[in-house]
Amino acid sequence: MSMSLQNSFSEFCNKNKFEINKKQIEILNSLEKFIFPRNKFLNFFSKKEDPFCFYLHGNVGVGKTMIANFVYDQINIKKTKFHFNEFMINFHDFRHKKKDDNSISKFVKNLKQKFDFLYLDEFQVTNIVDAMILGKLFQEIFIQNIKVIVTSNTKISDLYKDGLQRDQFKPFIKIMQERSIEHELIIEDDYRKAKENQKQRYFYPLNQETNFKINKLSRIITKDKKLSSKVLNIKGRKFEIKKYFEGISRFNFDELCDRNLGAEDYLKINENSYFIIIENIPKFNDINSNQQQRFITLIDVIYDKNRAIAVTADQSLEKLTSSKSLEKPFKRTISRLFELTSKDFKS
Repeated sequence: MSMSLQNSFSEFCNKNKFEINKKQIEILNSLEKFIFPRNKFLNFFSKKEDPFCFYLHGNVGVGKTMIANFVYDQINIKKTKFHFNEFMINFHDFRHKKKDDNSISKFVKNLKQKFDFLYLDEFQVTNIVDAMILGKLFQEIFIQNIKVIVTSNTKISDLYKDGLQRDQFKPFIKIMQERSIEHELIIEDDYRKAKENQKQRYFYPLNQETNFKINKLSRIITKDKKLSSKVLNIKGRKFEIKKYFEGISRFNFDELCDRNLGAEDYLKINENSYFIIIENIPKFNDINSNQQQRFITLIDVIYDKNRAIAVTADQSLEKLTSSKSLEKPFKRTISRLFELTSKDFKS
């Protein structure tokens, strides 16, 4: 790693009170070689076999997104970043408008006209629609010489594991393995659970005392703010925030996760909110796994948009149960809840 980048990273960690970890430094070193392969200048006219994707995976809380964000902020090129869910929403919107067989190629060429570098955070494949088109989509991205950084909780070979028609997804895995530098970041400690970052706005169990605490917090942060309802228009569909205090939104869990809502809806809510209160988070099990999947997506979007939250829940974070099928991604959700409920915010 160049001394200037290493110094910048040290200053960044000291400023944010992050521990500087040797394994994270090794990842940074590999990332720099990927981005600046020759004489520290970007070369987007690489040989065909050169890697075009840096795929960084590892467990929750090890610092994948922190490292990728740091490197992204350091590079002075035409670049863009998305949460993966948001990126796919944009793609499907584009494809719906074009309605022709060349929509994938047109989407990527349009992307290339604006950007040479793409960063996709929290890459995961959970539905068959995305699984069937990702191979062609990424093949076009690589053909257009767009370099990509991907962060994920899952290694490439395990993506869409046990998914429907996974055989049709294998060409994408092959493309990614051939054109990617794959690294796993392994750190035993989850820094989000460090002493200086303990939970402060996660209230449980669901009883009168918890209700009193969340109401008291709500009164404090909404003081002198006008209560109203706010109607959001999401592609012709209307969603009402019934308790809206000039940027502070208060919901019952069922309003957000027991309805047919998805990432698009959650993005719109976040665009109109800087603080979100979610009440009555239940125990999760195989019976309410659909609601749990929506909750996972909701927390991913809130985290990506850097919002602070307060919640009430049936169980403590340490004991929050999960459906069997969602145990792995839910670990990320729990870790993020630790962070989001202790994040500083301006009322």
